Amino acid sequence: MAARRLALVAAVLWPFLAQADEAVVALPAPSLDGAVSLEEALAARRSERAFAAQSIALSDAGQMLWAAQGITDPRGFRTAPSAGALYPLAVWLLAGAVDGLDAGAYRYRPGGHELEQRESGDLRGALSEAAYGQAWMVGAAAIFVVTGRESVTRAKYGRMARRYMMMEAGHVAQNLLLQAVARGLAATVVGGFDAGDVDDLLDLERGEEALLLVAVGRPSAPYTKASK
Repeated sequence: MAARRLALVAAVLWPFLAQADEAVVALPAPSLDGAVSLEEALAARRSERAFAAQSIALSDAGQMLWAAQGITDPRGFRTAPSAGALYPLAVWLLAGAVDGLDAGAYRYRPGGHELEQRESGDLRGALSEAAYGQAWMVGAAAIFVVTGRESVTRAKYGRMARRYMMMEAGHVAQNLLLQAVARGLAATVVGGFDAGDVDDLLDLERGEEALLLVAVGRPSAPYTKASK
């Protein structure tokens, strides 16, 4: 029983364990209101694979990360629901054209609403190759990668863990898509990729795996209420 309790505590704490020698980037505080209603965002959401050749703001990237896994309660609860509030997921930002942010791979740290740089350089091309050559992804200003550790949820829920983790990844993806619309951005979920290649690209720790990708950029035709 003691060993099981220790495993559960370690599983819950793993997203907050940071490598001290990695660069940390503070993100702008998230906005708690916006000009686009939830209903408008739902009506306007479409999968877009054509992006304008423009960067996105750091505040846009930060807002999307907050929408995906931001902390919204003093007890540590987040924007997306999680079985048992265990939060087995992590969100990565592969920045290619984000204002004020060097190209590279960053891991989101919800506790401080900040980014931890893990890899340098533009990885969009390599990621598109891992996604079976989907070249359109290179045109995205940034690509979000949702990863998970099934063991975090398994410590409490056993054989139901994978189902719960995948459900949670779906919640995170929808939050990212709707927040993109609310910020005037285009976004598309990518599910077709070689998970092993993506895991290697991000140098994920043992037991962590890539679950889905979301490519984001400026739309070729900006969203307006009149265009619905």
